Formats: sequence, structure tokens, C-alpha cells
Amino acid sequence: MRESTSCRVVVTGLGAVSSLGVGAHAFAAGIRAGRSGVSPIRGFDAGGFPYTMAGEVHDFEPRSVLRRIDPEEWGRSGLFAASAARLALQDADIDPHVVASARSGSTIGTTSGESAVIEQLTEQWVKDSFKRLDPDAVRKVPANRIANAVNAELGLTGDAQTIATACSASNYALGYAYDMVRSGEADFMVSGGADSINRWAHAGFFRLGALAESVCRPFDADRSGILTAEGGVALFLEPLEHARARGARIYAEVLGYGVNCDARHPVSPDPNSIADCIRAAHRNAGVEPAQIDYICAHGTGTPTNDATEVKAVREVFGDRLPPISSIKSAIGHTMGAASGFGALMCCLALHEGFLPPTANVSRTDPALGPGVDPVPGVARPAAPRIVQNHGFAFGGNNAITILGRAA
Repeated sequence: MRESTSCRVVVTGLGAVSSLGVGAHAFAAGIRAGRSGVSPIRGFDAGGFPYTMAGEVHDFEPRSVLRRIDPEEWGRSGLFAASAARLALQDADIDPHVVASARSGSTIGTTSGESAVIEQLTEQWVKDSFKRLDPDAVRKVPANRIANAVNAELGLTGDAQTIATACSASNYALGYAYDMVRSGEADFMVSGGADSINRWAHAGFFRLGALAESVCRPFDADRSGILTAEGGVALFLEPLEHARARGARIYAEVLGYGVNCDARHPVSPDPNSIADCIRAAHRNAGVEPAQIDYICAHGTGTPTNDATEVKAVREVFGDRLPPISSIKSAIGHTMGAASGFGALMCCLALHEGFLPPTANVSRTDPALGPGVDPVPGVARPAAPRIVQNHGFAFGGNNAITILGRAA
């Protein structure tokens, strides 16, 4: 489609399948209102757990969204990703045939892959035997099928990357997609993330002491942990010039990103490494700390994560902290999709003029220090121009994306 070796990259389509609703704008309306998507767990038998709440997607019918793939042939995470991608393409208001005939691909982040399928097979193995596993279910297991589901649904013949850097994966995916379009290796890219509720993640976070009983309240003095969650999110990326030429609605420009891995501890975040990642993202995007108007935090709601994240931000920003909020307060922790949902809200915040809130905050933790503004309760009218989206993961995988209002 074009010959240039570098171009500006924008987001023109958004898609979401979430506990707050299907479609980016239904999802965002819930976030802006501080509404909760948390409910009693239905996806597995949680009877043996003292904590039984999660951010589940209930009553979603993939056939109502999908046009090409058969839901019976794909796992739950793949269906979340493909559905969000189809919604993003529709939201971009671009001819699907144009996208399919161009150099187009997808990159999708995940933590647990097709966890619902794996748990189904595990139950079969324990109940019967390894030889009695359902072969149709076995075919759904490979994590690479999550991005493959997106390409199959949209008819894309380019790259199909599933990135499994856990809870920072969607930001890694967005950075990869940005590079593909910016460098001219792809004409269009779909970026996002998908994960499904599963017993082992719920059990793991419970055993770590990181699970909240029923409410996630990042930055609050009484915060106690995360709530597990699920969903799929997608962003449609294209060159700025192409978007302008077709009269597209431009939500935001991807300015750059930073990634690193401190490789210090399996589960404990490192503030110095996170600060280095923030600096790397700023350098890549060509921005200074003073230009950042808002931070969409990783903000899990555990005492350690929130304190570490604020400490890292202070190391870079000094006494001038931008407003910093966490949408996990409303939907829980969607694992590999988390920073993708954050990127979606950043795009809408830039385009529509608001700051996403942190729900459930009664009293900002004074131990976090002065100047922490978690935008408590409901969205706040604002005019952000450049925003910062955080994604951190076990193992020290950090990924930060910078987005700006397209000028």
C-alpha cells in the first residue's frame, strides 16, 4: 500500500468483550460510571474457596458478533479475541475486504492461553484417563490459536502472534503492532489481549494472599488484593495518512513504548526496573515526564503492587504526579488482556476528554505519599493530550505504552 519506511500510527477502531458489556463504548460507559462488573463465579466450581467473586463475562453469544469462524472449533479465549477484533474492525468503519487484501495481521496478549479448555481436559484426565481426552478439545489448546482466531475471523493473511508475557502482554502486543505498521511491514494490525476465568489462577492468587474477598480497591488505604477476571479487547491500527485520507475517526496516536524485564523475583515487582521502563517509553515516544497528563496504572489493588508502582512513578516524575487510576477496580484483573483494556480507555480518554476513575476508593492510602490522585469514584472531565499506560507481570516483564491525541 505504501513505500515509506516510517510513519505515524493511529488507533481508529476499538472492540471489547467484558464483564461490563460487549463493545468498546458499552465497556467504557461502565468504567466511566464506576460501575462494577464483578459477580459470583460461574465458570468453575468455586465452592471450596472462601472468596468466590470475579469479573466474568456472562451470557455472551459469540455467534452474535462473529461472521467467519465456527465457535465450536475455538476455545473461549480465542473467541473473546476474535469477537473483540471483529468489533474493532466494525468500529473503524473500514471495508473488511480492504483490510483482508492488504498486509494485515494480529498480535494478541495472553497469560493463561486457552485455560478453560485445559481445565476441561484436566477434569477428563482425572476422571477417566489420558487416553479418554476429547480430541476436539485437545486441538483447541495451543495458545497460538488465540491470534489465529483473529486472523481467521477477519481473513487476515499476515502475522499472527500470540504474546504470553502474562499481565503485561497486551502492551507488548501493542508495541509489536505499532512497530509493524510504523516500519511499513504491515498496512494494518489488530492488537489486543484475551484471557478466560480459570480455577488455577484463582487458586494461585488466593494462595499468594493476593486475592480480595469481594471488592478491588486500588490505592485505597484498605485495599486487600485483586479479583480475577476475563475478557477480550482489540485495537485497530493504521497509518495516520491512510486514516486521514479515508476520513476515519482517530481515537489516538501511538507515540511509542518501552519494555524490560528485571528478572529479579517471580512475583515481587521492582520499582527501579519499572522506573527504567517508564524512562525507556518516554525516550521512544519522544516525550518528557511533564508532558504526561494521565497514567492508566497497572493498579492491581494489592498493597505491594500499588506502593511499588507509585514509588516508581515518583522516581521519574518527582513531586509532580499526574493523575493515576486503575480500571481493575471495576472489572478485576483480566490478566493478559489488562493493559489492552487500559489502552482502550486511554484512547477514549484522549478522544472524548475525561480521566478514567478508580472505583471503590474511600480514602487514598496516605502511606503512598502526597500528591496521589487516583481519580476516585467516577470519570472526571479533562483534556489530556498525552497519556501513559502501564502493564506489569510476574517474572518482572514490564511494558508501557504512550498514546497521544492525534494532531
